[in-house]
Amino acid sequence: MGWRARLPEGVRPYTEAAPIASFFLGISSGFPFAMIGATLTTRLAQDGIDKKAVTAFTLAFLVYNLKWLWAWVVDGVRIPVLGRLGQRVSWLLLAGVFVIAAVINLALVDPQTSLLQTAYAAILVGAAGATFDIVIDGYRIELLKPRQLGAGSGMSQYGWRIGSAGAGALALVVASRMGWEAAYLACAGLALPAMLTGLFMGEPERHREASQRKGLAELSASITGPFVEFFKRQGAMLVLLFILVHKIGDTLANLTFRLLFDDLGFTNDEIAIYDIGVGFWAYLIGIFIGGFLYARLGMKRSVLLSLVLMAVSNFSFALLAQAGHSNWGMAGAIGFENFASGIGGVAVVAYFSALTDLRFTASQYALISAAASIIGRFLTGTTAGALIEAMGYVNFYLLTTLAAVPGILLFWLMMRSGLIDSSIGSAGKVNGDAEGEGEKASA
Repeated sequence: MGWRARLPEGVRPYTEAAPIASFFLGISSGFPFAMIGATLTTRLAQDGIDKKAVTAFTLAFLVYNLKWLWAWVVDGVRIPVLGRLGQRVSWLLLAGVFVIAAVINLALVDPQTSLLQTAYAAILVGAAGATFDIVIDGYRIELLKPRQLGAGSGMSQYGWRIGSAGAGALALVVASRMGWEAAYLACAGLALPAMLTGLFMGEPERHREASQRKGLAELSASITGPFVEFFKRQGAMLVLLFILVHKIGDTLANLTFRLLFDDLGFTNDEIAIYDIGVGFWAYLIGIFIGGFLYARLGMKRSVLLSLVLMAVSNFSFALLAQAGHSNWGMAGAIGFENFASGIGGVAVVAYFSALTDLRFTASQYALISAAASIIGRFLTGTTAGALIEAMGYVNFYLLTTLAAVPGILLFWLMMRSGLIDSSIGSAGKVNGDAEGEGEKASA
């Protein structure tokens, strides 16, 4: 413990085993999202696919929003033979193999030959990535002690950004030289960090072992138990409403950035440098600042600040759309958006993780994370392209800025009423109090 004791107090938590493991879990969690997000959008746009069809492909993300329907399987069903490694570890390995196979399948389809087949392949990647996320989130929360939630969330976001940005950059570079098929094949190996982490760290101590299913009553209880427990809490419906609306503007804007860049005439290399390069470092800085703010301000005030910053970041893209092709403008907009998202990645993810009950971590976090962006993703997939064509990019991004306001106001009202503290689950409590918030309850 000698060398850790010499580190600054704010840095020490990031050197512990569980937060470091969260980093590697985040890498594997982030890359499937990139495969059917910005990377697929760029691939389709460069293949000459119509804008409305491109944004409709984001409906593949809706599979992520349905993952709560089968999350109980990950929590409670033991895999034969492989299950000897532990419930979480065995599912990490199985889901990882599923992701690798789905990404390879997407690599082998040709959008110009069959757009429908490409859509099916994208949905399969979404299903595989969603299942991987269910396992990864449950495993991460159970590895982390309540005092580690802030550091663990930050490290998870570091990993997520490296996985998604790294996959995006790798895909662009390989696609420019060897084609999109080779690009997707090269990215499939990014499922390995989580799988190897599970084998190295083993089964988490804070895990509820899978129960033996003996009949319909037990099966029903395993499905409904996580939701019954959550909705019994004081103010649960308002908490769920916040989860649903807090990210509408951010999600609506984020999945259209590549369309904006393409229409403004940015090249693949410029996108790789500014969108991925500058954005990557801005996100890392944002996470570092987010961890500092989380420690100094507490969970509630750091979440509120992050919501305001993420709303303002959407406005920066309205300015970029007005300015036109500007490398400095792109760097500024992408930089600020990623900086704000980094702060939010620490504060909001820590809050959502703290909402879960340790008996149902995978199921409850699947519900929370799915609900967090379902409205924004649905609007993006069904109306974003049409809105851009009808309103233009400037007005579209102004609209996404306004769409972020309801979430800010709702969280502020929840803070004032004390519902934030009463909504915390056992994953975020120490001796009955919310981690790091007992002394701030009146703040």
